[in-house]
Amino acid sequence: MKTTFDLPPDLVREVKLRAVHEGRKLKDVAAELLTRGLADPAKPAKPRIEIQANGLPVIRCGKDAPASRMTTEELLALEQETLLREDLQRVGLAL
Repeated sequence: MKTTFDLPPDLVREVKLRAVHEGRKLKDVAAELLTRGLADPAKPAKPRIEIQANGLPVIRCGKDAPASRMTTEELLALEQETLLREDLQRVGLAL
């Protein structure tokens, strides 16, 4: 079924970015987010942070975490995009 929503541009951009990063169609990501938002309010599992013997942290996430479905290239691209966005915000520009 088709419908039209008037959504804030920032929200639409975030949903589009998520679709690109997950290699999925925008409509599928939007449907999933709406479905999860309407589901019973179950508290998502919080990532666990463990400290290794060498002092470095390891973050343990659930098996359904988006990063578990991403390739190394996708993870690196996401990191670069995040760094660029932070840099642009620091100088007062928006992406």
